[in-house]
Amino acid sequence: MLPTEPLPTALLLGALGVLLALSAVFSRASIRLGVPVVLLFLVVGMLAGSEGVGGIWFDDYHLTFRVGTIALVLILFDGGLNTPWRIARRVAAPATLLATVGVVLTAAGAAGAARLAGFGWTEAMLLGSIVSSTDAAAVFSVLRGHGFRVRRRTGTTIEAESGLNDPMAIILTMTFAQVALTRRPPDAAMFGLALAQLAIGLAAGIGFGIASRGMLGRIPTLAGGLYPVLTMALAFITFGVTTLLQGSGFLAVYVAGIVLGDGRLPFRSGVLRVHDAVAWLSQILMFLAMGLLVFPSRLLTVAGAGLLVAFLLIFLVRPLMVHLLLFPFRYTHAERALVSWTGLRGAVPIVLATFPVLANVPGAERIFDVVFFVVVVSALVQGSTARLVTRRLGLSVPESPAPSAVLEISSARPLESEVQSFFLAPEAAAAGILLGDIPFPEGAGPVLVVRGEKLLPPRDDLRLEPGDHLYAFFRPEDRTRLQLLFGPLEGD
Repeated sequence: MLPTEPLPTALLLGALGVLLALSAVFSRASIRLGVPVVLLFLVVGMLAGSEGVGGIWFDDYHLTFRVGTIALVLILFDGGLNTPWRIARRVAAPATLLATVGVVLTAAGAAGAARLAGFGWTEAMLLGSIVSSTDAAAVFSVLRGHGFRVRRRTGTTIEAESGLNDPMAIILTMTFAQVALTRRPPDAAMFGLALAQLAIGLAAGIGFGIASRGMLGRIPTLAGGLYPVLTMALAFITFGVTTLLQGSGFLAVYVAGIVLGDGRLPFRSGVLRVHDAVAWLSQILMFLAMGLLVFPSRLLTVAGAGLLVAFLLIFLVRPLMVHLLLFPFRYTHAERALVSWTGLRGAVPIVLATFPVLANVPGAERIFDVVFFVVVVSALVQGSTARLVTRRLGLSVPESPAPSAVLEISSARPLESEVQSFFLAPEAAAAGILLGDIPFPEGAGPVLVVRGEKLLPPRDDLRLEPGDHLYAFFRPEDRTRLQLLFGPLEGD
């Protein structure tokens, strides 16, 4: 007789498959409607939960915490891989200030809002600490959504802040969860612990990133599909070892991703594509689990407190903090306003809100419900208007249309040259010029021209037209010269 276990396993996997499919299919509709896709994942989870049409009973905070941690590691690592160091170093100082001092100021301001909502000071500081950081998953999904692009410095500042500010929020949350249990005020050791965790996380991230670059360049050639497995393993090892060393594993993973992505990766395009897919899957699973964990009927009882905290956080606390800390760095008023407005709350606060529940802090479930309410309000108010606000502030960048065909070369070893695509705008110097008349540097040349639905061979008598996508190979040192001819690289 066959065992009975496969039946419930099949039902579970089938239900999970349906939820994933719904989330993926309706994500494009959410983009058209201007609703953040992460909010869609939350809604799908809530509808499938115990009080929704799906009726799936789920109240496992331990599992949610573990799923959220794994997902955040993969999302942060992917964010690091896609953050060019040459851009990130320009915003390192302001982003770090926002991710440390800014988190502390935000926690204090949010605690004041929670106190006005009726929480005691200890519970208010705990709640403020939980919602003090912006969420990498929510920010990446909005800033990298289809058809939406922010000017490079501003967008990188927002992304870097969201990738760096989790450690401080975690430290504050754990500290005030302990205060809520022991009823003893925090002491100076808290600040030493915070600095130590940040320093260890930064050092470990740089060290693991450099070591990973060296290792990937020296190991024997593997099948192309194994390199993403290896890079994901490196992300998990970085997080695990750093955490065991009492450092910030999340910070280490993000920094290691930046360092690794700045080097020459074997099968680079394939590795990045796999990590992008894994990051999306992580977002879906994480927000589905969060939605399943919520009981909508309980949200109604905290609606007043949640609205008060959310709106004071969005319209008062974060704007004051951002304008104060970014003023010395010569950000324009429009840039500071956008950084303030795109400080979305997402899965990180919900994951942090499971800390006090797991620690049996009195009133922890009410805090969790308020945090969830704040996240939903942030996604609806800030996430759904981010594109409109960006355009109104004059900080949007026209995004070139995607080519009908994509050309890429996968190599098991780093090559001296790279193949990249340029989108020829009407003002490009090479627009209207014959390919044979273009002075390509030595060791560089055209590979393919994509014009509408046509693939054109790069003959000397082919005249480039505005709207063409030109694929060319070149050495890294010739990148700037080609950009002067054809314009910026696509996706750069």
